[in-house]
Parts: sequence; C-alpha cells; structure tokens
Amino acid sequence: MTLLTQNSKIKATSKLLGVKLFNFGIPAYKSASGKLTCPMAKECIKFCYARKGAYKWSNVQPAFEKRYQLSKTAGFIDAMHTEIKRKKATHIRVHDSGDFYSREYMLKWFKIAEMNPDVRFYSYTNMIAMVKNIKHLIPKNYDFIFSDSGKQVDQIDKSKDRHTKIFKSEQDLLAEGYSNSSKVDLYATKWFTPLNKKVGLIIH
Repeated sequence: MTLLTQNSKIKATSKLLGVKLFNFGIPAYKSASGKLTCPMAKECIKFCYARKGAYKWSNVQPAFEKRYQLSKTAGFIDAMHTEIKRKKATHIRVHDSGDFYSREYMLKWFKIAEMNPDVRFYSYTNMIAMVKNIKHLIPKNYDFIFSDSGKQVDQIDKSKDRHTKIFKSEQDLLAEGYSNSSKVDLYATKWFTPLNKKVGLIIH
C-alpha cells in the first residue's frame, strides 16, 4: 500500500521549492462504511476538491479507504515512519483529503512527527476545538491551518490563528492582506509565511 502520494499541487510545490513534499489522504467526508472522516465539515462539503475529479475514480477511492482503515490500527505509526524514511520526505501534508476523525488519530500523527524531527508536517483542519484543547502536545515540527468553512469557524481567532479564507479572485485575496497559497501549498505554513497567518485560497 502506498501511504504517501503527490497530487498535482504537491508536485508543483516540490519542484518549485526544491523539497520532497508528499501528502497523505483518507476518504473525503465519509468512509465507504459511512463513518465521518471530516466530523466538523460544513460549507466546505459543497466545494471540496477531494470529492471531485480524479479523487472519485474507481481505482483511487479504494486506496483512500485502505489508508483510512490502516490509520485506525496500532501498526499505523510504524508503517508511516517506514514510508517517510523510504521516500526521504522533507515535508508532509497530512490530509489532502479527510480530516482528524478522532483525538486518538491526531495523537498518532503527533507521535509520527516526534519520530521524524527533521520532517515538517502540516494540516488544514476543521477540528479547531480538538487542536486547541491539546495545543500543548503539538510537536514543534507540526503546523495547523484552520479552515474557515466548518462547524467551528466561530472558534478561529483571525488575529492570532493561522487560518484560511476562500476568494473568487487573487485581486480580492491580496486586497484583504492574505498570502496566496492556491498554487504553492507550503506558502500556507509557518515555515514560509511566518508573519502572515492569513492564508488565501482561490476557489476552483
């Protein structure tokens, strides 16, 4: 099973910045059995790119499901650690599809990050309360970007929290002082835009 992959945006980002960036994904919104994989999703369900195009191909969906099932097991941490070393990843986006469906699952990723201190991990997430409740456990090499289209959007402090906002055009995005991360995904993180926590994305 391939655990770390590269979608087109991740590939472009890797090439432009000279890094080895990979992404990990599970089913978007719901698993094959109907389990919620994005418990706090709301408005984003309507325009989620992970529920369209190649993500819906018959040969792609089973791979997401297999990764989801593995993520629920005790062997997930070691399997992911082995994959990171094998691919010599420098940066990992956790969830180009899906979200943290439980606290236990989030803590597994913290353990993986701790085992790989030279690798930088990041996630866009709607699980804002969960992140804030265990912020003291977040490894230094992990970054969270709060999504502005979920059920907990009111818990985002936009003056302090790294967060996203969706725009119709780059002109609107820049006018509100957001950094454009639509094409270069790592521009959303604290390592590439440390001073500006306003992550702008153009709807597509």
